Amino acid sequence: MADRNSYLSYKRDTRYLLYWMIHNSNSILRFPIPDDTDPDIPSIKPNTTGALSVSSVVPVCRLIAKHGKPTPPIIFRLFQSVIASRKTFYTAFQQIVSKKPDPEIKKSNDGHRRFIEVLTEAFEALGGSKWASSKDSRSDISAGETIDDDLFRNQFSSLDLGGSKDEDEDAEEELDPTAVSVGATRASGRSKAKGKKNGKGGKAKKKLQPAAPQQTLKDVPLESYRIIEGEHGLRTEYLMAVNSVLEEWIKLRHYVQSLWRDVAYSKLNSAVAGTMSNIAIAMVKQTESAVFLEFPGHESYQVIMNTITRGNPDVAQGMFHISLMRISPLGEVETGFESDINVREQFFIHAYTDLVDFVKDFQKTRSGKPTDTMMSTIYKSWDPKLNLQTASEKQRLKWRRTYTIYWLYDLINVFSAIVRQRISMKGQKWVLENIDWSTKGPWSKHRRLFGLNEFAGEITTLAMQKHGGDIEQRIRPHHVFQLQCIVDSMTVSRGWSINYIRGHVLNSPAIDFRPRRDVDLFLDRENKHIGRGFLQSVDIITQVLEKDAMLYGDPDRVKSESEVLTIMKEDFIDWLGDSKYRHGLTNIPPSLFSSTNANGLHEYSPFSCGVGLAEGLDLAYALGNNLWDRLPEPMCVIHLHNMMVELGLIRETGLLSSLAQLFADSFFREGKAPKEDFIGALNSVCASSTSRQATFQRKALQRSISRTVVDIHDVLNSNVNTIFRQKSWLQLYREADWLPERINEADIFPVSSLASLRITQAKISRDPLTGKESIERTPLIARMEAAGISNEKLVYMSQTQRSLREGLEEKKIPEELLAAAKAATPEGYEFGRTPKFENQDRVGKDIVSGRDLLEVLKMDIAGDVSGSRPLSSFNYIAATFMIIVVFHQLEAELKKRRNPLYIQAYEENPTMMKEKRLSLTVLILSSIDEECLQVLAKVFEETRSGFMGHVYWDKLDVDDDGKPEYLKTSSDDEMVPSCAIM
Repeated sequence: MADRNSYLSYKRDTRYLLYWMIHNSNSILRFPIPDDTDPDIPSIKPNTTGALSVSSVVPVCRLIAKHGKPTPPIIFRLFQSVIASRKTFYTAFQQIVSKKPDPEIKKSNDGHRRFIEVLTEAFEALGGSKWASSKDSRSDISAGETIDDDLFRNQFSSLDLGGSKDEDEDAEEELDPTAVSVGATRASGRSKAKGKKNGKGGKAKKKLQPAAPQQTLKDVPLESYRIIEGEHGLRTEYLMAVNSVLEEWIKLRHYVQSLWRDVAYSKLNSAVAGTMSNIAIAMVKQTESAVFLEFPGHESYQVIMNTITRGNPDVAQGMFHISLMRISPLGEVETGFESDINVREQFFIHAYTDLVDFVKDFQKTRSGKPTDTMMSTIYKSWDPKLNLQTASEKQRLKWRRTYTIYWLYDLINVFSAIVRQRISMKGQKWVLENIDWSTKGPWSKHRRLFGLNEFAGEITTLAMQKHGGDIEQRIRPHHVFQLQCIVDSMTVSRGWSINYIRGHVLNSPAIDFRPRRDVDLFLDRENKHIGRGFLQSVDIITQVLEKDAMLYGDPDRVKSESEVLTIMKEDFIDWLGDSKYRHGLTNIPPSLFSSTNANGLHEYSPFSCGVGLAEGLDLAYALGNNLWDRLPEPMCVIHLHNMMVELGLIRETGLLSSLAQLFADSFFREGKAPKEDFIGALNSVCASSTSRQATFQRKALQRSISRTVVDIHDVLNSNVNTIFRQKSWLQLYREADWLPERINEADIFPVSSLASLRITQAKISRDPLTGKESIERTPLIARMEAAGISNEKLVYMSQTQRSLREGLEEKKIPEELLAAAKAATPEGYEFGRTPKFENQDRVGKDIVSGRDLLEVLKMDIAGDVSGSRPLSSFNYIAATFMIIVVFHQLEAELKKRRNPLYIQAYEENPTMMKEKRLSLTVLILSSIDEECLQVLAKVFEETRSGFMGHVYWDKLDVDDDGKPEYLKTSSDDEMVPSCAIM
């Protein structure tokens, strides 16, 4: 996928450019260069380090221009991209200095200007100006080429470096002085040994140590190619990095805030917002790691803030502003409204200060109670219903700080209670600062939270250190970002949001909104929705499974499955949207929210409920897959239902037909329901999943998991399932640490937003004779074609996505393509248009902003949780009960009639009696017994139920026109894509 950060994109393009320059110049220097009038060229030496000084860039490019082959168009585009990036930072820093002069920033900006001048001169030396004025400068992009394709995918092999790959390797060998040093040393050594000194036999000299191998370009990874800018170069790049990451994080913060506003005011499912928040946090972590890898010791939030604010946020106020841009009718970008931004608010300084103050205060006593000093800075009691519209800004900030401190204290008290109770109640000896509180640590097997365990573990680790350490150096940007998102989810539900232009925006609180709204629907603690709530379904199915075990004469037949169901039910009751802490935990201070609601950790936190619900839905889905993989009934009933429909004996039932479509690849071979040979179809799907190779691979994986099992997610790992291995989007993102690029292509649903993004990575080739374009056939492409999307349409989709990403004119998607995509979508699903990218006006930038990416991925997540492909919103436990009811009624009627097939499977054949229901299914499918068919038709009609009757929610988020409601954007947020932060 494209870079999401402008600094990382700039560094990538710079490395590509340097790679081309250095390898090309080295190829030229393999041969003697005729006398040259350019005085700089003779001084150029072969490069073996991958580093190039600023002063050497122009001479190297002149050398290439005079003695190399013509410069490829992609190199000119790289020049344009790097120059444009530096100009962007140069302009931003110029504006800062113009408002508040700063000697350090001025020095950095002088370096920017010099760098831009050098690259511009090098660009012109290679003929860039002539190329830019030609029509090819635009057509090259639309031809389908990308920097990633030419440079990274092919590892530069397709790039014209002035010679073939073999020649380049030969050149490096010739330039490598160590290639002949060993032989030469030995030869000269032998020659000297034969001589004598003063007529006497020379004593053998001490053996010479071989020369240390000298570095060659073969030893230099691409990441090490760099331009050396001199004294202020590193600081300039750090300023660029800080500026770019802050802009990205600010935009992500506002996007995540808009999600929680939609949860409160537009009824977006909180699990969608929770999942999208997790993805945004993962993006921050990823950018943090990638950007600050080059600046060790400067990755803490404190250093970043001190750099960007010059150590004083109040002094920095007025240095940064936001501009509202618009596109004129002539297509020109015009600057509209401009405003200074609130540095403390937009740079998360309030959240950072609250986090540091909390950690230091907790460390003072590690008792779980705020000190008197802390209590003097916050309200003694937090009022959740404070009228924020009439409160002053100072009151609002203190109200928010109080909530933050209270919530963090409750979080750590709940998370650390298991250890602190072992100390106080059992006398165990534990050194709090040495405990591994992480999700991989020994205490992770004790459930205390859902969705927040990683964050709670990291903050608990900080809070449990001895007081007095330099805790600021251990607080990373992602800690601050996540805390900011947690707090924003609460404030926005109370009507207080932060806007780029307007600052604090105050509205009435969301009417009748409760953070636990969706959690309560999922669990249905009070049994208000029969057949939907998870808890009641577990109570029923465990009783049914226990009764069925007696049918087989084996009380332990499904004992382990029942135990897992019960454990999960109890964990959900105790810790999902609620907490034992509400009723008090022995020797643990009570909740600081006790004066209003002792369950404030959840009742006052939409974020906590949302991420918790996302994990709960993930586990419920995995449990459903696990149960179906061990019970024969789901597979049997789906195949019996399909046979009855194909024979015209019944109409499709909503529940079973929907399941057959959602899990087509699991129920049927190659995902195709049979129209005849029904027993062959059942045998085929069972044989493919129980083959010797598949069984061996699953057992090996099971052994690996059993050795490293940490929590319930490992126990329910669907990779070890025999048949039901399809994963929901929630599962895929969790297993990929919430990063979309880490999701295995084999797991991506072919008709999805992520699939449409992935196909841009597939190479497009053109037949030189016919001119026909074709897309590289990857496993994902093959499955998209199997879903009914032709190669021509896939090529078009790929090119359209690339054009949007690279900033070209948006192409209108033909109705033919939309119709084909809709036709390829299973019944009941929706195929939506991809939202426009935020940066579509940035010519030459191969950057998809994090906000853009999140908006695209949101379609998949919302569809999974509460939309058009609701894998995660379906109650598989309740559906399992309905499926077993089919067999209860079928068995009762066949037994009453003394049906021969029933007698054979249930009473006479010992082998069949080991798996009675599977055996009966096989007999019915293979014999087409008339009496059985009549009974089956009657049973299916009497047990007919709809899919929606087993969905956790009252309805799915699709409006009357079939358009997913989650694609609608908040009016307050419409201006954001056109904003630029300087």
